[in-house]
Amino acid sequence: MSFAEAPTSRNFKQNASAALRNETLQRAMGYLGFTQKRAEAVARLPEFEALRDQARDIKDHTLKHLDFYLEAYEAKVMESGGHMHWCRTPEEARRTILDLCRSVGARSVTRGKTMIGEEIALNPFLERNGIEPVETDLGEYIIQLRGEPPSHIIAPAIHVTKEQVADTFLEKHAAYGKTRLLTEPREMLEEARGILRGKFLKADAGITGANFLVAETGSSIIVTNEGNGDLTQLLPKMHIVLATPEKLVPTLEDASTILRLLARSATGQEFSVYTTVSTGPRRRADPDGPAQYHVVILDNGRISMLGTEFQDMLRCIRCSACLNHCPVYNAVGGHAYGWVYPGPMGSVLTPGLIGVDQAGALPNASTFCGKCESVCPMKIPLPKMMRHWREREYEAKLSPAIARWGLAAWAFAARRPRLYRALTRPAMAVLGRLGKRRGNFANLPLAGGWTEFRDMPAPEGKTFHQLWAERSR
Repeated sequence: MSFAEAPTSRNFKQNASAALRNETLQRAMGYLGFTQKRAEAVARLPEFEALRDQARDIKDHTLKHLDFYLEAYEAKVMESGGHMHWCRTPEEARRTILDLCRSVGARSVTRGKTMIGEEIALNPFLERNGIEPVETDLGEYIIQLRGEPPSHIIAPAIHVTKEQVADTFLEKHAAYGKTRLLTEPREMLEEARGILRGKFLKADAGITGANFLVAETGSSIIVTNEGNGDLTQLLPKMHIVLATPEKLVPTLEDASTILRLLARSATGQEFSVYTTVSTGPRRRADPDGPAQYHVVILDNGRISMLGTEFQDMLRCIRCSACLNHCPVYNAVGGHAYGWVYPGPMGSVLTPGLIGVDQAGALPNASTFCGKCESVCPMKIPLPKMMRHWREREYEAKLSPAIARWGLAAWAFAARRPRLYRALTRPAMAVLGRLGKRRGNFANLPLAGGWTEFRDMPAPEGKTFHQLWAERSR
């Protein structure tokens, strides 16, 4: 059973504790260096903030009229010779893809990186049905060999060290006659590239995701830095695009506006190395390309997010800026989140897709520092939506009983100012005196959840209201 089929999001605290104790993971996470590159790329583009506003408005307009643009996109896909497949659930999407692969007698398929493929647990499903799926993105290829899920959206193997990659290649590539322990990244890249070349040529179908679907032309757009996406969709008999409805934009011009934000926010590049636009199957005058072009659109709960307080999440372009800047993600890595989507965006999206009963711990895995929202190219209010999920968790009585009782007690006092002051003033005074003698508190009654992992700073001895009154005189 795969990571996507058996989410462990409800065990986030245990997952995070294990991640903090994993020295290899902590060493690997130290190499996550996208934040500085993003800052430098943004500084070189004076109109970056204006582009954020434009991109947000493009997506909001599309979501408001999504039914219209879905119909327009379908018409253009069919006009170009392609085929559309609408799927409500992961099960329907998996079965549709399997039937398409079987229709061309596929024994192996190559895959470009797509989080939707992870969401529906496509690889294990194909394997169980006698079809070999081959990940062609280098990071995805590494973790496929290791039998692991991705831990980052754009850098899926960020949790793996160079030494671990070398050991994995030595073990798994022995079947191809590769028996030397490699030490340099360039050597590893060349060895993987040589093996994947044969996989590309043998594949009967290629499956990619889509960064954008363009209603104006019926095109799908992918961005890569390795060129594997191009080979995945050009060489086989059939190209299958696996995407979700919120990937739609009205025009190619709209896509180009958002593309100016995507790579800068993700890797600090002005543009990715490859930006590939695909429109239908091969035509008579085309030198290459697939004979069949199919688009599989998966809903899986996204349409139900329209018109709710979580609709803004559908603007996400999977750039990973929020992950890269999140102190929680940087401390525990992606696997701790227990499902496909990690970091702040996953803390909002995952409860919407698998339920707050399964993923209620994730919206609580935040310091609410606000960095995720400040760097999001689509201006998604991630902290606000995490608070909405916390409210739903509380209302459904899914949060720990002691937390609910404590919050209810605090709310009772907070609504009664005199009682609140009568309780807090002596408490602050006592803690202030103790703090002067002890310094920070290593443990405190009723605050064990905090002091188990960090010291509690000693208060000054006065409440906020007292200090505010003194400064307002």
